Amino acid sequence: MTVTEGTSLRVLGKDEDLAARLDAELTAFNNQATGVADEAELAVRVTDADGELVAGLTGWSWGTCAGINMVWVRADRRGEGWGGRLLAAAEQEARQRGCTEISVASFSFQAPGFYRRHGYLDTGRREGIPGGHVDHHFWKSLVTDPAAAVRLVALVELPDDAVEAGQRYEDTVLALLPRHGGRLERRLRTGDGCAEVHVIRFDTRAGYEAFLADPERVALRAGLGDAAPQTRVLEVHEV
Repeated sequence: MTVTEGTSLRVLGKDEDLAARLDAELTAFNNQATGVADEAELAVRVTDADGELVAGLTGWSWGTCAGINMVWVRADRRGEGWGGRLLAAAEQEARQRGCTEISVASFSFQAPGFYRRHGYLDTGRREGIPGGHVDHHFWKSLVTDPAAAVRLVALVELPDDAVEAGQRYEDTVLALLPRHGGRLERRLRTGDGCAEVHVIRFDTRAGYEAFLADPERVALRAGLGDAAPQTRVLEVHEV
């Protein structure tokens, strides 16, 4: 297909040269944008006495982040705990590289329950996978106990006569989350701007309590007086 004179667009199948070029170009762009250029691959291999592959894991590390791409255990060796050993080895290596968190995705017919049992927290899902399945996305802290994490849904109502002031307040307050081990997973807003829904996770309950008592947050809220947003907070967990 000719797009402009001397330029063409083609739809292909596998193109290793294109994949390598895009990887190089995007890696350079990402490194420049973040100031971090230590992206590296990560792999864990298990072999038996004959040198045959028993199980394996592939992934990556980049700055303080790590990720898992693929995990596989040979059918005749499943149920022996190799999956957990692979995760533990990958997580330990990620910590040694300076990573503080790790992520992974798993189709519903693969092993979402396995990751939950090993402390991975659901962060999102994609419907529409062939066969009616779901793609689950997970995250785990490598520096805090996942069992201590607290997840909240905040239902925020902004006064009709102070919507912009309320939104600015939420912008500022949500920016305080990281100092207390908190993370904003989702922020949704109604069309009229008068209400928001926040999905927030704290590494610990102590962090959540420290956020509530943060002097900067308290002062900001006091400054708004009657114009302060009204918030209902629900503590939730994955089902």
